[in-house]
Amino acid sequence: MSLAASNPAAELEGLRTERARLISLLEAHGIEWRLPPKAVEPVGEPEPSTLSTDEKVTLFRRLFRGRTDLCPVRWENSTTGKSGYSPVCANDRRPGICEKPRIKCADCNHRQMKPLSDQVIYEHLAGKRTVGVYPLLTDDTCHFLAADFDEAEWREDAKAFFQSCLELGVPAALEISRSGNGAHAWIFFTGSVSARDARRLGTAIISHTCARTRQLKLEPYDRLFPNQDSMPKGGFGNLIALPLQKAPRERGCSVFVDGDLRPYRDQWAFLATIQPMPAHDIEPTILRATGNTHPLDVTFIDEEDQKKPWKRSAAPRKLAGPMPQSLTLTIANLIYFEKAQLPQPLANRLIRLAAFQNPEFYKKQAMRFSVWDEPRVIGCTENYPNHIALPRGCLDSVLELLRDNKIRCDLIDERYAGESIVVAFAGTLRLDQEAAVAAMLHHDTGVLCAPTAFGKTVTAAAMIASRGMPQIMPAEVVDPRPFPRLVPSAGIGRVRRLAPKRKDPFRMLALLPDEHGVSLVIQRNGNRAPVLRPFPPASLHALNATCLAASA
Repeated sequence: MSLAASNPAAELEGLRTERARLISLLEAHGIEWRLPPKAVEPVGEPEPSTLSTDEKVTLFRRLFRGRTDLCPVRWENSTTGKSGYSPVCANDRRPGICEKPRIKCADCNHRQMKPLSDQVIYEHLAGKRTVGVYPLLTDDTCHFLAADFDEAEWREDAKAFFQSCLELGVPAALEISRSGNGAHAWIFFTGSVSARDARRLGTAIISHTCARTRQLKLEPYDRLFPNQDSMPKGGFGNLIALPLQKAPRERGCSVFVDGDLRPYRDQWAFLATIQPMPAHDIEPTILRATGNTHPLDVTFIDEEDQKKPWKRSAAPRKLAGPMPQSLTLTIANLIYFEKAQLPQPLANRLIRLAAFQNPEFYKKQAMRFSVWDEPRVIGCTENYPNHIALPRGCLDSVLELLRDNKIRCDLIDERYAGESIVVAFAGTLRLDQEAAVAAMLHHDTGVLCAPTAFGKTVTAAAMIASRGMPQIMPAEVVDPRPFPRLVPSAGIGRVRRLAPKRKDPFRMLALLPDEHGVSLVIQRNGNRAPVLRPFPPASLHALNATCLAASA
């Protein structure tokens, strides 16, 4: 008898090791080994409701539970056409107490918020007013999660998200928005759950939808309610309009629908059948949806999950499903892929190679600032009618992904090699600058990340002179003034500045031939198209002062 057979602990450990080996072998070949989750059956037409008015209000408040100390009501300005939601103050417009507009509501000492009462909910349902709700509570928890779809293809996006919920066993309810030009997917919980966990669940479902069903844009990651993990200082978090308000309901809007977007005949009978999701089911669902990868499923993971780095794992390189034997890549100003050649899992992975988490979002969230209009994920993929295009810096990652999935790459090079220009470098490089120039010139694409005062402008001038042809160099900060002195033979006659985009910290430096001879162009990276599209350079190098900017 072997020692392992006489030692149950050793035998158990051996079985665990063999299980881990078999799992890794299956995943390496793209074979799904987990049992499929128990799907939620689509809800059929329920029996007609017999609820009284009070019971309807109670059911409504049980499902759509948010902050009850605030009563946000919709307002409209007939003169300007603007509309929005504001919490109702008991002293609003009271003579001698309310001093609007001289004193803002946030700075008023007489501010006294009205609570969200049963009467307010009844008036909302009866069409006397339109009410919203703040889902994020003061202790950073919530009772529901809502995903908002309002892009041009919102119908297909909402149905795909709802289908993912069914596949993952997540009870969800679809609602057509009050405008009729969008939809909300609601997920209710049995009790209060951490807003971070609820948002991770929504993020995981979106990533699962993109990988399995339909390629959503990255905007849905920013359209989850609650919109923050924690309450911003001096604010209430983001608001979402409550459904079933009478006026839009009579137009077929603000009502709940099935998976084919057909309204239920009896809205209250449907609401009564909704089974909220227990909190203990959130983590297993996230695991099933993502396969133990990060819920955002993007290439660059920032500080959000640095608290438990040992739990992070890289996204699987082997993609599920049939893959093409070959793929045509056209490299010009960007890397172009024909959509017709891309199966859904491959298209999704390519798009996410060029996406990263926005550090400004997490910085503001950590400081409890508002993250309104601050994207959580920045995507650098461009969408065309027949192609998707990735930045040139993603080429190595793309080739590695194709190799891992045994896809042959047919590369078409449409870059412009350029005509020689007569330039000579008139400066003197330090040893560290010479080393940087020598290293960069060995590659067609690269980033020089150097601290302030390194002399990146001088280094760029030396690289341009060494290549002897037009160059483009994105730069975080660049000073154009030394260039006519550093490369005097280039005959730079002027410096062109293209209009920058708001909130874009990256600039672009280009030495290009034009009708004036050779021009030096300083341009924001967000407006790269005017330079790069007519002039896809054979080489592209970036200059940055921080590693963060270099990775971006």
